[in-house]
Amino acid sequence: MKNQVDIIIVGGGIIGSSVAYHLLKDGFTGKIIVFEKDGTYEFASTPRSAGGFRQLYTTDINIKMSRLGLQFYKNFARNMAIGTETFEIDFKQLGYLFLATEKMMPKFQEHLKIQHQNGVSSELLGKGELLKLIPELNTEDLAGGLFCAESGYLDPYSVMHGYIKNAKHLGAEYIYEEVDGFLSEHGRIKGVRLTDSREFYAPVVVNCAGAWASGLSRKAGLPLPVVPVPRRIFLFDVENPLEKHLPLTMDPTGAYFRNEGQKYIAGYGQDAGSKIDFSWRRSEFEEQIWPILTRRIPNFEKAKVERGWAGLYDYNTEDHNAIIGEHPQLKGYFTAFGFSGHGMQQAPAVGKGLSELIRTGKYDTIDLTPLRVERFAENDLVVEDAIY
Repeated sequence: MKNQVDIIIVGGGIIGSSVAYHLLKDGFTGKIIVFEKDGTYEFASTPRSAGGFRQLYTTDINIKMSRLGLQFYKNFARNMAIGTETFEIDFKQLGYLFLATEKMMPKFQEHLKIQHQNGVSSELLGKGELLKLIPELNTEDLAGGLFCAESGYLDPYSVMHGYIKNAKHLGAEYIYEEVDGFLSEHGRIKGVRLTDSREFYAPVVVNCAGAWASGLSRKAGLPLPVVPVPRRIFLFDVENPLEKHLPLTMDPTGAYFRNEGQKYIAGYGQDAGSKIDFSWRRSEFEEQIWPILTRRIPNFEKAKVERGWAGLYDYNTEDHNAIIGEHPQLKGYFTAFGFSGHGMQQAPAVGKGLSELIRTGKYDTIDLTPLRVERFAENDLVVEDAIY
């Protein structure tokens, strides 16, 4: 049949490219086509993210995925090199820090136990230890914090392109056209239809379309609780730089901040409504984020916003976690979306897991079954106690 391949992946960002890369790296010999509608990746979610990497989760599955991701990203430049071309991702392991009020500390003590059971080197810090990390920090309303020194932040653009180039190098074909819908027959996936009406056929289709993935699934009559939610980030400079480079720091209000070279970026983890929206406004920083930053670190009072941008979360409204696996109502249709901001962190584990599931019918490295599609109907949600 014309346009017949073995696997179609919809979405050529970090998740789709990780799936393609791992399939081919693990020995899959069939033909893979990756469809990506944004050929320049201008609006891809990963390069518009803050690049944070953490292990401070409260469920076994998310911690295990991050543990695998940590080892992968620590060795990314060496392991993903193509000849003399390397992909330096600038992984700064300066730590990930959740600041805590007195009320939050008992919860963090519970989190610490779960993390230690899964091999995470997290620790609870008192006020004095916080000041050793960030000497300028205002701790007046804080009791301490939860900290992981192994974590930090990296260059998300370079990570994504490392996956893309490696997937292509191993034989994946990328077609920069938009998928308009899925083709199916008798409860089995058949392929995809593009917006120009061309059809491509495969017995396996993986939906990795991020913020647009749930719309495609809904058009196929298979709705899932995921919506696009914009998140805005601001780059700013200050008159009086801090003494030390920052860990990625989460304030109790939901605001976060970290270094970006000698400057700083900040954002806000609160709900911004469900829509496709890449706009940003300087006033949002000035009215919502800046007051939080200046209360927390006085050096941020004299700040100059240099630019801002917005990216999209594929936000799972039910439990804020990824939806991964074969859809029970459509044989051969696999999902990998709903990451709610954790896609880059979890991309290595997702790619490896779906490679195993598609090739062998089961998970081997990490059992991703808790993130299955069926969990919503079964009321077996994966509820995180530390989602931002």
